[in-house]
Amino acid sequence: MNKKTAILVFANSSKEELLNKPIIGGEKLFTELTKKTLRVVESSGLPFFVFTEKNQSGSNFGERFVNAIQDTYALGYENVITIGNDTPHLNKKHLLDSAKQLENKKFVLGPSSDGGFYLMGLHKSQFNLSTFLELPWQSKKLAKSLSIMIDTSKIEVTRLEVLHDIDSLEDLKIIAKLSSKFSRILTTIISWIINAEKGIFDRSKQLKGIYLLSSFYNKGSPSFMAYV
Repeated sequence: MNKKTAILVFANSSKEELLNKPIIGGEKLFTELTKKTLRVVESSGLPFFVFTEKNQSGSNFGERFVNAIQDTYALGYENVITIGNDTPHLNKKHLLDSAKQLENKKFVLGPSSDGGFYLMGLHKSQFNLSTFLELPWQSKKLAKSLSIMIDTSKIEVTRLEVLHDIDSLEDLKIIAKLSSKFSRILTTIISWIINAEKGIFDRSKQLKGIYLLSSFYNKGSPSFMAYV
């Protein structure tokens, strides 16, 4: 076991996740995703810490995330691997490969398909609290700003494969096409959410059709019919 490296799981509770990701059935989805993530983390054999809204500190996402990294280093670890709970294709190999690269003081990034990252691994010498606080967290500028920071510091970077994370229903639909290796319960939840959304869409179209049909046969005032 690599006792110098710790995994930081930065994940809010399902109820908190739904405030930023309003997905039908999302509470069950994020509960199961968190369970899956923790199983993967435990299988790596590396020490890990989970930061939810209950033990995060800061007034915004950037502060909370950066402070969590700082808190993990304060426990005596030299390397930190940060992940979330919304990347279902994350596996043990991603974590162990990252830990191996960190032994050589490489900066590790796992890029996500939306331009952000699902994993970041760094040695404590590469972490500067004020610099990281200034990054444009939760914006499309993050990847570029992070790249500039790395290039300026002349840090050698190792990039993992691109994975999809879940921020919206559209992301979930993409994930569903790649879900052959998911557990039965997670696959069932994803299918249910997509079918539920489709059902609402179909029902909406049906109601709209009924409304238009009733309007067409309406024998109301000439002024109204003139604009139908």
